[in-house]
Amino acid sequence: MTEADRLAQLAEQEERLQFTKFDNETALALGQQLLTAARDRGLAVTISIRRNGQRLFHAALPGTSADNDAWIDRKSRVVDRYGHSSFFVGTQFRAKGGSFEEHSRLDLDQYAAHGGVFPVLVRGVGPVGTVGVSGLPQADDHAFVVEQLELFLAS
Repeated sequence: MTEADRLAQLAEQEERLQFTKFDNETALALGQQLLTAARDRGLAVTISIRRNGQRLFHAALPGTSADNDAWIDRKSRVVDRYGHSSFFVGTQFRAKGGSFEEHSRLDLDQYAAHGGVFPVLVRGVGPVGTVGVSGLPQADDHAFVVEQLELFLAS
């Protein structure tokens, strides 16, 4: 798959995976679903869900560390700044022939365009927060979040 093909796929996910509303109860239910799925699979991940800068759900499973918290924070800042998933932003820079690290002009201690954090999008409103995981390779972090959003929004 080319970077352009992946970018189109990531854009399609963002168009499709949108909420009609997103409140504290929604965040807690989604967080519990992610936590249960991660436990069932024995994944060593940290999970974070935020709305308007407030952390509504956070869980760190065995095998994670404070580094995973830092990764989620860095990836979440990318989503907040660009309005797209952290994987989309990194892919977009690569599709243009460069890298986020080389061309974003942002502090890399504060921003990371690696997969794993997805925007919480409310249809007709836009991005209102983030849902993310850290602990797996970036494509797997992203795929896990997307899979869980698909299941959550279908129920």
